[in-house]
Amino acid sequence: MAKAATNTLSSSQSRAPDPSVDRIEELASRILKGDILLPKFQRDFVWEKKQIVELLDSIANNYPIGSVLLWRSTQPLRSERNIADLAIAPTQHGYPVNYLLDGQQRLSTICGALYWQGGDPQSRWNLAYDLQEGKFLHLDSLDDPPLHQMRLNLIRDPAKFFKQVASLDTLQSFDVQALKKRADELFNRLKDYKIATVTLHDMSIDTVAPIFERINSKGTPLTMVDLMRAATWSENFDLFDEISGITTELDSKRFGGIEKKTILRSISAAAGGGFSEASIDQLRRHDADKLKAAVNDTKVAYLRTVDFLATDLNIPSDAQLPYANQLVVLSEVFRLRKTPTAKQYSELKQWFWRTAATGYFGGWNTGNMAADQHAAVAFASESSAKLLPELGSPNESIWTEREFRSNTAHSKILILLLSFHHPRDLLTGQRIDVAQALYQGNTKEFHHFFPRDYLKNSKKSSMRDANVLANIVMLTSASNKAITNRSPSEYLKQAQTQLGKAFKEVLTSNLVSNDALDAALKDDYEGFRKARAATIHHEVSKLAGW
Repeated sequence: MAKAATNTLSSSQSRAPDPSVDRIEELASRILKGDILLPKFQRDFVWEKKQIVELLDSIANNYPIGSVLLWRSTQPLRSERNIADLAIAPTQHGYPVNYLLDGQQRLSTICGALYWQGGDPQSRWNLAYDLQEGKFLHLDSLDDPPLHQMRLNLIRDPAKFFKQVASLDTLQSFDVQALKKRADELFNRLKDYKIATVTLHDMSIDTVAPIFERINSKGTPLTMVDLMRAATWSENFDLFDEISGITTELDSKRFGGIEKKTILRSISAAAGGGFSEASIDQLRRHDADKLKAAVNDTKVAYLRTVDFLATDLNIPSDAQLPYANQLVVLSEVFRLRKTPTAKQYSELKQWFWRTAATGYFGGWNTGNMAADQHAAVAFASESSAKLLPELGSPNESIWTEREFRSNTAHSKILILLLSFHHPRDLLTGQRIDVAQALYQGNTKEFHHFFPRDYLKNSKKSSMRDANVLANIVMLTSASNKAITNRSPSEYLKQAQTQLGKAFKEVLTSNLVSNDALDAALKDDYEGFRKARAATIHHEVSKLAGW
């Protein structure tokens, strides 16, 4: 007998999406009636007037404009109460509604164009169709336009629309029959234009998120923060605003670029939950006061954490954090313990470098999250508790094999190590402007000790090998141009002559040991790479307490 499959689809996933073809005017009407809702994770209307006209022109020419994605669900999500300057009718709690996941800008345009009620002459919905020119246009007055310009909001009332069409007979210098024909075509097209609609049935909110991301790959992906904004929104609480308040505070300390989801993990823990997405989803169960208290506790914890990173670890900005989720665990410690002991501070510093060097957070899963939160709680309450089980030192081949890319963890570690040693230019001995390189994410000061072109021309190594971490130093652009493709033995002997006794200090500031120098003077790239990797690894090991 064949063995039964162990992986089965859940009931929410097994029902296939339901496709249909709907008149676009009817879809817009359903929004105003409250049958189709725009959840709070949808973005504000951002189309310019030109984009509005282009969509209407596509419809008038019967061009395809894409499909609409709906999510039919009884899950309560906070939704917009207005669209295109129009009020949306209230809905009955507990009844299934259709959340609009994709198509907001298009359906908002139709709502505004057909149902606008006037008021602001400069409104983007003050639209008309010029029957003579055959094009859509924006008006700048609430006065009646010329008869051959039909306001689009007349189309929802056929009597009024065709009354104006009949009045075209009074025009003297126009081909009235051509205008009437074009008016009929406009009316029928906007009334009857059909669009493909796909409806997802009652799936969980975390199942909908990846679906939205895939179909909206050309737009802004839906994130867990977007979903939780919709799930927790009230008149007194907006998750985006609250997290923005935290990042604004941190921005003055150069840590304002921390991802919203990172902060959301900490808010979840502060509200009594955990770091995982399953725990984050439970935030929907809390009222605004509880959520605000969790946000405030998180803000205080992050400010303490950033002060620790900047003061005790000399990390100048969030751009140099090897892993963003290191902040989550650190902030949990500082939330629970305002002032750690000297011993705890020492262990926190070692913990930071160990988790960075081993790449621990590169595979941070739900099990790790729970274990790390438990360890943070114990560490904060007991000075003898360990924050993390022992992590063994990684192999120093990291520095000889991994390529330098300024946004990767080990590249950031190298950059920080160099900055700690106040690097000096190899040719001139002048101080490198480390602050500019770190704060602005500037990679122009990072160059190859063994020039790439030299390695290529001498066939000593491949281009990839030239980019390894052990071959990267900080160097001014002027000196890099002076070195060009010269061998290290040539430019180093010149520098040694010019710098004299300072030459050794310059090399030390760039983590170049005597063994590495000896290899470089022989143009021995493999020997240099291994010797410098050993020095870098030694520096990391000291910081990590290995």
